[in-house]
Formats: sequence, C-alpha cells, structure tokens
Amino acid sequence: MAFEGLAERLQGTIQKIKGKGKVTEQDVKEMMREVRFALIEADVNLKVVKEFVKKVSERAVGVDVMKSLTPGQQVIKIVQDELKNLMGGEQSPIKFSNRPPTVIMMVGLQGAGKTTTTGKLANVLRKKYNKKPLLVAADIYRPAAVEQLQTLGKQLSLPVFSLGTDVSPVEIARQAIEHAKEEHLDVVLIDTAGRLHIDEELMQELKDIRGLKEPDEVFLVVDAMTGQDAVNVAQSFNETVGITGVVLTKLDGDTRGGAALSIRSVTEKPIKFVGMGEKMDALEPFHPERMASRILGMGDVLSLIEKAQANVDMEKAKELEEKFMTQSFTFDDFIEQLQAVKKMGPLDELLKMIPGANKMKGLDNVKVDEKQMGRIEAIIYSMTPNEKTNPEIISASRKKRIATGSGTTIQEVNRLLKQFEEMKKMMKQMTGMAQGKGKKKMKMPGFDSLFK
Repeated sequence: MAFEGLAERLQGTIQKIKGKGKVTEQDVKEMMREVRFALIEADVNLKVVKEFVKKVSERAVGVDVMKSLTPGQQVIKIVQDELKNLMGGEQSPIKFSNRPPTVIMMVGLQGAGKTTTTGKLANVLRKKYNKKPLLVAADIYRPAAVEQLQTLGKQLSLPVFSLGTDVSPVEIARQAIEHAKEEHLDVVLIDTAGRLHIDEELMQELKDIRGLKEPDEVFLVVDAMTGQDAVNVAQSFNETVGITGVVLTKLDGDTRGGAALSIRSVTEKPIKFVGMGEKMDALEPFHPERMASRILGMGDVLSLIEKAQANVDMEKAKELEEKFMTQSFTFDDFIEQLQAVKKMGPLDELLKMIPGANKMKGLDNVKVDEKQMGRIEAIIYSMTPNEKTNPEIISASRKKRIATGSGTTIQEVNRLLKQFEEMKKMMKQMTGMAQGKGKKKMKMPGFDSLFK
C-alpha cells in the first residue's frame, strides 16, 4: 500500500501520545517533530509540510484539547482532520453535464498510464454510474496508442472512436462529440497525446481541443511514483491548460505517497480517482477521509463494504447462510467464495481496511501468500464431485490421488480438510449467534496456510 512508511511512522508517533491523561506543549512539540520527519520522508512538498505542522500545532495546544478528558485522543483526531483536509476534505464527484454528452479530457505526460486509465475510467462510469461512454483515440503521435485504446475497448466491450493517425486530434475530438450525440452516448472520454516532457506544442494542442467545446472535466493523469515531479507536472498543466482534477496511478506500488498529499494543496484541484492495480477495475474514487483513517491505522470499513457489495451476490449469500446452519456447505461453495474474495483485491490490503487490524497480534505484518491460494484451489479442483460434497469419504488412497493431481503433498491435503471442517463449525456458530441462537465463545480457526 502507498503511504506504508508514512503510516508506520505516524502510527508509532501517535501511540506515544494516545493514552496520556495530560498533554503538554512539549509533548505536542515532540510529536510534531516526528510528524514533520515522517512527511518529509514520504516526499511531501516542504511548504505543505510546514503549513500542516503549523495548523496541527495551533489546534493541538488549544484550551479545549489541554483540558479535555482524553487529550491524547483529541490530538490524534486533529491530525486525522488535518490529513483529511490536506487531501481535499471530501470526495470530489464527477461533474456530469445537464446536456449530454459529458466531455472528459484525459491529459498528462507519456508513461503515466493515461490510455489505460482512460479505459479504466470508462469501465467505472459504466458500472458505478450507469453511463454509456465513448472512448476517443486522439493520441496520433505515440506508436500504437490508437491500437492500445481499441484493444481496451474490445476487452471492455465499449465503443472506440478513431480516425487513424492522419487526421488532427482537434478534428477527431470534434467528430467524436458529434458521433456521441447521434448514438446517444452520454460520456465522451478523449485520450489526448502526451510527451516525455512539457512543451508548447503539446499545450497548444490541448488548448485547441479544449476550445472545441468547454469540457466538463479535464483530468490530469499522474504517476504517483514520480514523487515531487508529479506535483510540478500538475502545477504546470493546471497553469497552462487548466485542469479540474487529478487521477493518481500506481498508488498501490512501492511509493512514498507524497504526491497525493501535496497535489491538492499545491494546485487546489482535487484528486478524483486513484489507480490501485493493473486490472481494469482497479480504479477507485478518492476519499480523503478514508485515506486519512487508513494512514493512521484506523481502517476503512466503508471501502471494504463497497468492495463486498460489488462482488457478493446477495441471493447466494442467503443460500450460504442456510448451508452454514445445516452444515451442508461444500468445497464447491468454498471455492466460489474464494473467487469472490479474490475479486475484491489482495487479501493483505483488505485486512488493512479492518479497524485495529494493524494492532492484532500476527496481523500487523501479515502478507497473504497468493500462491498458496492457488494451491488450495488446485487441491479442490483435483477432487471428484462426490468428494467435494462429502469430504468425509476422502480416504488415504484418495488423498494420495488428490495430492498427485494438484501437485501438492498429502500433508497439505490433510491440512485443508481439517481447516475446512473447523470453518464449517465456526460458520454455524457465527450464523447462530447472529440469529440469537447461541452464546458460545467462538474460536477462530487458522487458515494459517494462507499467510506467511
């Protein structure tokens, strides 16, 4: 996760002050020194760091905090509030036109992932907002840019407007908007050209496209891994072309995250979306308050719920509840659930969204072994339909056959069978408790083989 280093430093700092019955100005001073180092280390703009520390310090040494019953927690709340404000305060929604089509220009330098992000955004608009987007291939300079967008369109089953590479980008954009009106497509996403650096020719072309019809949104796509350069690029594009929002890509990578904390403050333009992976559904609306909670180790339950709702079939969930109660849950059901969870994203990232998970023993540095998940699937796929439904029939010879067929060991097959039985018992207890049918103390079984 992005901000990992920053999160660790800040969480370590706030732990020192959290339980204090009395907080002095010296305590706040020492905490702010640590916070300053943490932000600078995360590559946050120096001017932004100074302003942030000043705001937190002023609020933290106020009378209300010093005389409150839990001053340590009050200071943490202030840090959380100011982090949230630094990243924009509230989520900034897309501005859709009252007179379709809504025109969104995608701008940015080469290598930031602009074309891929255009495809991802179209996918989000269709799924989350129920829109009918049109992808427009207006980058006629980069080799294979048009073909790349057409491939993405095919992959997503979305229309792509292209006039090849011999027609000017301005004319392509003009005809695309007319085509969208005729075909009743309500969002036009224009993938414009990028350069390796900012130049006058690029900026003039973007201004000309913008002059056709004032776009409803101009999204700057920036690679979060470029650190402070991302902030400089955002500032230049904003001053020259005028942007309405930023899309940060590669925020899931090994990045210090300073760009996300600096861009909003420097450009005064909101971060609209963040790219959290390679897949075409790995683009999420940016929620400053949720990101602030995650950085401070307070979890992100709302995002977790949204991911679950997007990937879980409610009818199937009811069926599963019945199966848990009657203990008729099979390996087929299990693998179906495993696939649904995988769609929600990497398991170690999901765990970080659970409040307090970072403080749970054994979960603080947990890494989910995705290969082990593949081994579990292989074992289940090597079973016969009868074995999946009635695992109690799996004898020693059957275990040997399953292990050979899945490329695993008999010990791994035994472990999975044991854990599966424990899980069935636990799920029966959980559903019983949820319906008020039992007050047993539950024991959470392992599935420790997934973790390393």
